[in-house]
Amino acid sequence: MTPLEDRAVGCVAGAAVGDALGGATEGWTPEQIRARYGGHVEGVVPPYFADWRNARPIAPYHKGDGHVTDDTLMTHALIRVYERAGGHLDAYAAAEHLVPEMMGEKRWIPELETEALPLHRVFLAEKWLVLRLHYGHIDPREAGVGNIVNCGAAMYMAPVGVVNAGDPDGAYAEAIDLAGAHQSSYGREAAGVLAAAVAEAMRPGATPDSVVATCLRLARDGTKAAIDAVCSAARDLGHWEGSFETLRAAMRPYDTVADTYRDQGLGARRPSRVHSIEELPLALAFLLIAKGDYRETVLGGVNYGRDADSIASMGGAVAGALGGRSAVPAGWIEEVSAASRTDLVAPGLALAEVAGKVRAADAERRRAADAAFAELLAAGDAS
Repeated sequence: MTPLEDRAVGCVAGAAVGDALGGATEGWTPEQIRARYGGHVEGVVPPYFADWRNARPIAPYHKGDGHVTDDTLMTHALIRVYERAGGHLDAYAAAEHLVPEMMGEKRWIPELETEALPLHRVFLAEKWLVLRLHYGHIDPREAGVGNIVNCGAAMYMAPVGVVNAGDPDGAYAEAIDLAGAHQSSYGREAAGVLAAAVAEAMRPGATPDSVVATCLRLARDGTKAAIDAVCSAARDLGHWEGSFETLRAAMRPYDTVADTYRDQGLGARRPSRVHSIEELPLALAFLLIAKGDYRETVLGGVNYGRDADSIASMGGAVAGALGGRSAVPAGWIEEVSAASRTDLVAPGLALAEVAGKVRAADAERRRAADAAFAELLAAGDAS
């Protein structure tokens, strides 16, 4: 296995495992999580509600027991889009390829325990893609305007970072373009920054500090301020245990989602230049606290609660890209793969193959441009 394949598998499998572990604790406080599970969660656990099908009728999903959620469903869908397109993606690719992935073929949905269209599982913010692009025929570059501003686009942007491995600026630009079909404002911004974080993490020699520095260099507005505040607070913390109040206090000024997670005010999830999603800054904070260790990065997000699956998935993607496949506990990969009836390794290998082809095409295009520019300079000297 090449280093590219190793890190790609670490990223993609690491994201899926974090997603599965965090699904059980999503929406709850650290105190509620400890009360339910008799202490901190340290691996795959059952659903928060034993009667998960009826406990929350609006979301009758079997979270927990090692089941991946819509974060992974969308991530794997985007990888298949890359395989089909065979090149860089933009907002039009979301309309031409991602929407058909969501509504064109049944797949095994672990949380529904049946085969269904991915469209039938994803959250409302992802259903927006189908509504606007398939039914509304909106210009893909503008389709994200008006949607709920949340982590919906960022949660599946890790593949963009793998395809642009070692080039965070390119990953940021590509993700910003692609995510324009889905999100606007700080939701779209977070998608770009998460892709950049993965692209930097894929670089040999990258560290948690270089990942955060890259994010701060590229991020804009409230997203940059939130990452700076939360990661600055994280640098003084030795472990995720006991960190949650400090990190939440640092994030609170930038978050539109209330402390009581499901009781939000009128400003929640609306466009803003001064706010940020919570998931990305927290994922980076836990990465710093854990010094890049995959297990501790993910468990920090899992036990933090709130949008735990997305926090743990984003942190897992970056930590997995830094450490490669061996960084992700093999037992977790096997357990989640079996429980979700989903191969967690093959998508990473497929993405690495796409990345190699894309980079070769980029190099050829760059050589042609350099040759043309060299002729322009030579013509100028001749005159």
